[in-house]
Amino acid sequence: MKKHSCEADMCEQLCEHPQTVCLVKSDMLPEGEMRQITEMFRLLGDMTRFKILQALSKRELCVCDIAAVLQMAQSAVSQQLRLLRGAHLVKYRKEGKLAWYSLNDDHIAVLLQNGMEHIRRSENG
Repeated sequence: MKKHSCEADMCEQLCEHPQTVCLVKSDMLPEGEMRQITEMFRLLGDMTRFKILQALSKRELCVCDIAAVLQMAQSAVSQQLRLLRGAHLVKYRKEGKLAWYSLNDDHIAVLLQNGMEHIRRSENG
């Protein structure tokens, strides 16, 4: 099998399928979007934040209820919610003295569900 050299902006190594490499490379996300997605997954990689998101996937909750579910101080929960809000994973609304939190949109719930299904299939597979 004859090898072809890849594009000039790549290492000077030989590759088997230069057209495939170029097609995939042109279809990759821009760096800025990749950064945002990796930051989102970094936030999801924290057990406390994941528990908060899972709880919010069940229903809208106020900070004090989230703290009770997780058996944590409200201040610690609020700090985690601030990070999740900054990443647009959760949203909140004020009702009197209460701050009610929910997932920002259905995509977050789908992401959590897909992750759980992946783990369950891996365990059974």
